[in-house]
Amino acid sequence: MLYLPQEEGQGLVEYGLILILVAIVVVIILTALGTQVSNAFSRIVDGFGQ
Repeated sequence: MLYLPQEEGQGLVEYGLILILVAIVVVIILTALGTQVSNAFSRIVDGFGQ
């Protein structure tokens, strides 16, 4: 019988790292878009006040 390396643990670590990187990117994008959306709503509200 040939020796077959077990890579399940390594695969899980790789998936975990990918998920962490995706989460970081999503947080950065939402932070940037959140500011822009907030500014847009502020301009709309200011437009109603005039």
